[in-house]
Amino acid sequence: MGSHHRRLAPPGSDRGASAALCVLSAAAAALGVVPAGPAAAAPPDETRAEVDRLYEEAEQATEAFNKADERAGALRQQIGDAQDTIARQQERVNTMREALGSLAVAQYRSGGVDPSLALLLTEDPESYLDKAAALDRISAHHARELEDLQRALRDLAQERREASGKLRQLERSRKDVAQHKRTVEHKLAKARRLLNSLPKAEREEYVRASREAGRTDLPGLAEAPASDSRASAAFAAARSALGRPYVWGANGPYGFDCSGLMQWSYGQAGVGLPRTSQAQRYAGRQVPLSEARPGDLVLYRDDASHVGMYAGNGQVIHAPYPGAPVRYDPVGMMPISSVTRV
Repeated sequence: MGSHHRRLAPPGSDRGASAALCVLSAAAAALGVVPAGPAAAAPPDETRAEVDRLYEEAEQATEAFNKADERAGALRQQIGDAQDTIARQQERVNTMREALGSLAVAQYRSGGVDPSLALLLTEDPESYLDKAAALDRISAHHARELEDLQRALRDLAQERREASGKLRQLERSRKDVAQHKRTVEHKLAKARRLLNSLPKAEREEYVRASREAGRTDLPGLAEAPASDSRASAAFAAARSALGRPYVWGANGPYGFDCSGLMQWSYGQAGVGLPRTSQAQRYAGRQVPLSEARPGDLVLYRDDASHVGMYAGNGQVIHAPYPGAPVRYDPVGMMPISSVTRV
């Protein structure tokens, strides 16, 4: 995301102290308070480092948002499938009840309805079906039909219980999505406030460095071929996205976050990748960085909260952070945790 901008911070700076100082300065500015004394405003380099840290935390929260959103989407699909199954099962139960109703009519015309059959045709016959003695008074053929109805009713009840459980899970997942969204928005808003607190010249320098740190044009970059045709197609898709904006929670085609760019690029190659960078880490086999080829995924930080695509010649294509477009950057821009060949 923006961790490689930490090089702008002086070595050995106290990150915790600078964070507190930046927050106090931003709060004072928001309230229109003029701080007393020269120590009230954080130095520009510390403010820039704090902005980078907030961007990193926002990206971690974004991947948590993506994971929760993916889970919610999967649950919605499962609930839709369950509802289809319930509808089919209910139709089967209705058909079986109609058939047994015809039997009741026939019995009535021949002299009366068997009491056991009458009970079995009530709204809740299962409690009566549990009494096996009831089946003794009905022919073997009809007994099998009634047993089938019993099983169908039990299956229907089970499907409804499972669907209810998934609905409860979906509600929890929706709450997780909302919470992670609030966290991302809070981090990004705080970063914007800190940037706005910088003197105009410093702010413009930071924005210029953010946009120019990487490039969106490196002709003849990939000397080594991709590992296969799918990786080659994914790499071509990622290159076609160069210059498009970073949009948190987005997976294309007009904006991307880091894992969204990887998912979209491989999607153009007909390969389904998981939504989050953490899950993408295990979407293939691990290879050493020295063997990386265009199309391989490069995961960053111990928690794999950022991902880029190896582009050859020691470069990656990635969606860095808000304000910076999809671009090339050096593969070693931040600590690498693994390289995955899809």
